[in-house]
Amino acid sequence: MFRIIFHLDMDAFYASVEQRDDPSLRGRPVIVGASPNQRGVVCAASYEARKFGVRSALPSATAARLCPAGVFVRPRMDHYREESRRIMEIVGQTGALVELMSIDEAYLDMSGICQAETMAGSLQKALPLARQLKQRIQTERNLTATIGIASNKLLAKIASDHQKPDGLTVITEEEKVAFLRPLPVRTMYGVGKVTEQVLHQAGLATVGDLQDYTGDLRALVGSYGPKLKRFAFGEDDRPLETGDEIKSISGEETFLQDTDDRKILRRCLREQADDIEKRLKHRHLGAHTVQVKVRYSDFSTLTRQVSMEEPMVEAGAIYRLACFLLAREKLVHRPLRLLGLGVSNLREPATQQLVLL
Repeated sequence: MFRIIFHLDMDAFYASVEQRDDPSLRGRPVIVGASPNQRGVVCAASYEARKFGVRSALPSATAARLCPAGVFVRPRMDHYREESRRIMEIVGQTGALVELMSIDEAYLDMSGICQAETMAGSLQKALPLARQLKQRIQTERNLTATIGIASNKLLAKIASDHQKPDGLTVITEEEKVAFLRPLPVRTMYGVGKVTEQVLHQAGLATVGDLQDYTGDLRALVGSYGPKLKRFAFGEDDRPLETGDEIKSISGEETFLQDTDDRKILRRCLREQADDIEKRLKHRHLGAHTVQVKVRYSDFSTLTRQVSMEEPMVEAGAIYRLACFLLAREKLVHRPLRLLGLGVSNLREPATQQLVLL
């Protein structure tokens, strides 16, 4: 059986929902998040706002400086979740095996539906089904989705990143090696900021450089080397995972003495964020939601969280959001017995927008 995988990604989901619900926002740079006059961050940005460099997790005040014409809208998470549920109902009606990656992203295994005598025939059979799915989402939910089609998850995700918004891209088996060659190494699944720097220092800037490299990549990236080499040639045998084996990653520290010393608390959060980054990268995941937990001397416990549209991996972003939550909610108004940091709503981190030569 030939393997046919779709990667479906809703276009600027939070902001697009706001633009759909309020026609006056269409075509304008919409920034979903706190007002720039308040302490807060950006949860999501429309494509019009992204042109100015506005991204998730930016302080709202910074976003306002980058995009003075930006329209700030308070997030409505319950509304977005309900919209996601309706979209995924449409996805489920395709009969595909579905791996839900986040509120706005999913893999579909269409192998049993798109079989033909050849792989090329199977991919061609998949095209009208992808168009029908996109059209149903457009007609029934008045939102656009981008779909990438290929023989595996790696290529399907890269294909969906290739043409946004409202895109549809197929990467064939015959074209995959050439398609990958000009892309930056960061495009490869599992290559984060640190690994990218290591590869760049070795003169490996593009996927083509990885394909042509005659040395042993294990000397650069350890046991990930052989897998990275296979990914560079478009080979990926990862199955779709329909279970939710890992839902969150967290850590906490109980202090020997209750404390409200900011230096101690910041150091604690930073260490926890560093540990979470390592665990996320080990599993090749990113997190949409950051949560802090505090416990006081009377054992009363509070948790607060904030969600971003784009997944976070780096410790710095997770740490900054944790500090933001502590400050916004005024959680350190008395000494803490315990301080915890966690992430949830996990998915694969987004790759950079592709630049094809």
